[in-house]
Amino acid sequence: MKQSNTHRISRRAFVKTAGSAIALGAVGIPPVSKLAERPSAPIKIKRVDADFEREPLNPYRFKGSAITDSWQTVAFLESDSGIQKIGLATQGVLWSDSRVFAAHSESAGNALMYNMSEYALQLLKGASFTNPVELLDSILPEVLAYGKKITGISDLRKTFALNALVCVDNAAWLLYAAENKITQFDDLIPAAYQQGLSHRHTQVASIPAFSVGTTPERIKAAADEGYFIMKLKTGAAGTQKEMLEKDIAFLTAVHKAIGHYETPYTKSGKIPYYFDANGRYEHKDTLQRFIDHAHKIGALEQIAVIEEPFDESNETFVGGFGVRIAADESAHTVEDAAIKIEQGYGAIAVKAIAKTLSMTMKITQLAYEKKVPCFCADLTVNPILVDWNKAVAARLAPFPEMSIGLQETNGHQYFKRWDTLMSYHPKASGSWVKTQKGVYQTDATFYAQSGGIFDVPQHYMDLFLSK
Repeated sequence: MKQSNTHRISRRAFVKTAGSAIALGAVGIPPVSKLAERPSAPIKIKRVDADFEREPLNPYRFKGSAITDSWQTVAFLESDSGIQKIGLATQGVLWSDSRVFAAHSESAGNALMYNMSEYALQLLKGASFTNPVELLDSILPEVLAYGKKITGISDLRKTFALNALVCVDNAAWLLYAAENKITQFDDLIPAAYQQGLSHRHTQVASIPAFSVGTTPERIKAAADEGYFIMKLKTGAAGTQKEMLEKDIAFLTAVHKAIGHYETPYTKSGKIPYYFDANGRYEHKDTLQRFIDHAHKIGALEQIAVIEEPFDESNETFVGGFGVRIAADESAHTVEDAAIKIEQGYGAIAVKAIAKTLSMTMKITQLAYEKKVPCFCADLTVNPILVDWNKAVAARLAPFPEMSIGLQETNGHQYFKRWDTLMSYHPKASGSWVKTQKGVYQTDATFYAQSGGIFDVPQHYMDLFLSK
């Protein structure tokens, strides 16, 4: 992009901020101008760069398709003062907009999202910002518009653009921290969002995810290892009738296999179920039949949450099912989350590693004010990003009927080179990094070292230092 565009961004940021102040005020979130307790000097971005690495996956099946290749993208930012920071992201094309995935080869879909990350970085070259939330607000509309253009999808989902911006947003937060001499995650949270991230769990549940078609034996094996809550993908392939039959059979088999297991982490002492249909249910009656079957076999009281049963265009009120329904990919932004809460959604799956840390802070604060519980869901991310997500999960209020934080983490199940990726983590030996009998130990060391997110992952930084 030419230098003239960077001047246009500064003006657009002002207009966008003013508009956001009105929109966010309507849902109880303070405007950007009140984010910080102390003013921050503008940070000018002198140089930008980007790169990516491809990581092979064991096939992960959901939304009627499967992913086998995961792109780890890296955004590089250098300020006028010479500080250099990188931000990581894992791309989730199928998750964020399945239409892009369906219309292209897997690599081409990833290339389109990567192109949006690169576009965002070029927009920022030569621009200035005072905090990352304002920065995200200033570029999201244009990055989304660019995404619509290159994908040919006029209503491209906002989550697709947010996923593309994760690496940029993470780099901006780390650059902001360095410029302002911030070394603790707690000090990074703007005052306006601290209530939503004010808890301090000493343990966080490590939630594995099982794709459609997983055998009950495999799920039982995970329970035997100590995992007490697991993400179970429903919404099987086929017609709605075929899907429901398969989902009901799966529920029955799971309940028979692990329904009798006990855990100290729930008030009932029983193992909870977490189902995710990824928008596959087309009608309210279909979901009701699934829930009725759960009641029939005695599994209903163990269903902690059903995530995204309907497509986001389905405006069905979900508050009357007798089961907590959670929004995930449909809660793109804080404004979308507010709409979902009005539609009866009783929980929100937040993803700092898929919708940016900036947007996640807004959503968690709104949810706190509306008394809607949150938990952290995964995007099959690398170990470093697991700890970015964990920084949020450990600070969320406890989920109803449970005593510890909740975080889905499935990368160890699907990345073929998980051990190699773990070696890239600057704090790979940290006491909080690996699951221990189904939980992460988020002890004092975890908080003191901020999960290692301020430490430089040298493997990824070397992609740029060699240039």
